[in-house]
Order: sequence, then structure tokens, then C-alpha cells
Amino acid sequence: MVDAERELLHNASQEMNLSLSGNQIDHLIAYADLLEKWNRAYNLTAIRDRREIFSRHLIESLSIAPFVTGRRRLDVGTGAGLPGVPLAILEPSVTYILLDSNGKKTRFLTEVKRSLGLSNIEVQTARVEKWEPDEPFDAVVTRAFADLATTCQRIGHVLAHQGMLFAMKTERANQEMFAIPDHLEQVSCRDIAIPGRDWPVQLQVIRRRLESDQ
Repeated sequence: MVDAERELLHNASQEMNLSLSGNQIDHLIAYADLLEKWNRAYNLTAIRDRREIFSRHLIESLSIAPFVTGRRRLDVGTGAGLPGVPLAILEPSVTYILLDSNGKKTRFLTEVKRSLGLSNIEVQTARVEKWEPDEPFDAVVTRAFADLATTCQRIGHVLAHQGMLFAMKTERANQEMFAIPDHLEQVSCRDIAIPGRDWPVQLQVIRRRLESDQ
């Protein structure tokens, strides 16, 4: 089964124009192993089927890599580490802060960091609206965290002046754009094809309006 999973990740990465080394593929499989093991005791994710873990979690998380910018990134409401852990494995030179208010989930992420030796991730247990980082972030990434208006309200203080919000959505969310604060604007909205399935993930990219000092 491991060989089939290696082939699945290799082929998917090629289709998404990503370059995964053998070691990175092994790390992704080891992460899936940990997720599956911890999920038996803790409710980390509703998805239990291993192939679905690869498709709905690992590959979907990796799919946004070509479009996310910034060297210091915050994954808000990361849950079991999605999309932050797969992205951190893919991009070892990028720093990821994984933030979640659920202590069981952040304990799992601490074990992932230790077990996989991921020196480019940091785990924080807090609600984002009450959390004060040492410095704001170039990029804030969310995956099915909240509607865009709520997300923008909660992450405003952690986003650098020229930073970007990258919000992953499983359904079209264009209607949510009408409710975001006036000092923000949509940079892009793209549907990203996911290898092995027939529906995309939507990536909404939002920033402060260039003329705004807020």
C-alpha cells in the first residue's frame, strides 16, 4: 500500500506542477499515519477513509502551494494541521505558525513536529482574535475556517499591512465578498482542480485596499 500511496502523491504533484522529493513523500505518508492513529482516540477529522485523507486533506492542501506568497505564514484554525503541515513539508524554507484553540489538536501537531522533525513549523494554542503575535504575517491561510466577513474581522490584527489572506473554500463563496470590510479587496478568486476528483477547491485571495491606511 505504501508504494501505491507514494505513486499517488508523486502523480498528483506532477499534475499540480509541484516537485516532491522522495523524502517529502515519505513525510507526507508518515503524517497520514499519525493522523490516522490519533484519529482513533481524538476527533481530529471526520474523514476516516485513508484514501480520502490523501485526496481531501493532503493533495487538496498541496494544491494551493503555487499561489500562496510570503515567507512567514499563519495557518488559522489549522485543526489537524491542514493545510499548514503538507505545505510546510513541501516548502521547508517557509515558516508556518499553526494556530488552533483546541488543545487536543495542537498536542497532535506538536507530536507531528517532533516526529517528522519539522523545524519550520511552530504550534500555538489560542483563538486568533485573542492572540497577539510578535509581528504580523505576510500570509494568513485558512481552510473552511469561517465565512469571509468573520475571517477578515478576526485576522485583521495579525495580517501585515501588505499581507494577503488566502482562504480555501469547498464551495463557491463569491457571494461572501459583499460582506467583507470596505478597507479590504479581492485580489483573485480561482477554482483549483484537484487530481483524482471532479470538483475543485476555491481559493479566495484578499488584501487591504492599497489606498487604505487601516
